[in-house]
Amino acid sequence: MKKPTFKRVILYARQHRANLGVSETLQRLMDYLQSKQIDTYQDIDTEASFDLKLATLPREAMGKKQDLIIVVGGDGSLLSAARMAIKVNVPVIGINRGRLGFLTDISPQDIESQLGEVLAGSYSQEQRFLLQMRVHDGETTYYQCDALNDVVLSRGRETHLIEFDVCIDQQFVSHYRSDGLILATPTGSTAYALSAGGPIMHPQLNAMVMVPMFSHSLNSRPLVIDGQSLIDVKISASNEHDLQVSCDGHESRLVKPGQIITIEKNAQRLRLLHPGEYHYYDTLRIKLGWGSKP
Repeated sequence: MKKPTFKRVILYARQHRANLGVSETLQRLMDYLQSKQIDTYQDIDTEASFDLKLATLPREAMGKKQDLIIVVGGDGSLLSAARMAIKVNVPVIGINRGRLGFLTDISPQDIESQLGEVLAGSYSQEQRFLLQMRVHDGETTYYQCDALNDVVLSRGRETHLIEFDVCIDQQFVSHYRSDGLILATPTGSTAYALSAGGPIMHPQLNAMVMVPMFSHSLNSRPLVIDGQSLIDVKISASNEHDLQVSCDGHESRLVKPGQIITIEKNAQRLRLLHPGEYHYYDTLRIKLGWGSKP
């Protein structure tokens, strides 16, 4: 069954130090969209990194028509686009110019065939939830951000194990001495959390996973938490230096001893599109090198 088609396309890309063919793919994409007579714009981040002959669509103007954001790059680029897209309620699809590409489905050589189907209304749409994080002291909020993959607490300048308490829905869980903590969505369960020993979660699960990083206690294990939970990470005053927190590996901010990091589900969701033949388990098998059927 065909779904709604799109009137406008917004291109999103970030300049990568290795480039990885992003410029060439953007040009090929522009040529294809123009041949289809689709109104095509660039985002302000794209304008800052590339010299495209396209008008820039302000973010406050997005979502006014049947818009689609096409991300050219790796999963990191799509993570950045996601934080913007949820605020304007515009769906996102990715053309992979990165490495693994769990979120960017379309190969550059398949732009015309796969993207053509999507633009014609043959696609699947997923609702992926994001985390909302804030750093505060119980009264004043010092920093807040959104994360599609994960919120990561790390040592910063601290050379020793860091100490913190975790409470879930105001119930004390445990005191930790470790290198840090990862709190990931199902989307982020195949990212940093996976490398730290966390489980893979299907993206439609209403859950989060908490993964201690190199804990001093061998009893510390990943914990899957209900997606509606409120998580408080209380930084122990015994830490000698400021710690560091980041969302999706994006902007890192310092967290002082005695402050609290509160994480909960964001009320807004990312509308992530896939080509018609997309299957989640195919992606896992291919990207993680699992065995095929004999």
